[in-house]
Amino acid sequence: MEKKEKSCCDCVKHKHRDVNSKEYKSMIRRLKLIEGQVRGIEKMVEEDRYCIDILIQVSAIQSALNAFNKELLAQHIHGCVVDDIRNGKDEVVDELVSAVQKLMK
Repeated sequence: MEKKEKSCCDCVKHKHRDVNSKEYKSMIRRLKLIEGQVRGIEKMVEEDRYCIDILIQVSAIQSALNAFNKELLAQHIHGCVVDDIRNGKDEVVDELVSAVQKLMK
């Protein structure tokens, strides 16, 4: 029997996403592009490409991941955080602050 990873409140949190929404499709498209970039770097390493060229591609992936994080964070604030605050779950603010601190490392 597999154990599911649990959060500090002893529950697994989920977010329902409409797979037909523009936002969902945009997120998946971005992730697939990033995946392709990572595979491209793998190929560059296998082909013994010049280190600086690889580093430039790694930097591009980091930028793409940062852009993804910004979009996901904005969606989280506008959706999950606002809904939780409206429902009296003010602890979501502490969770948000913690997440932003981790992202800014």
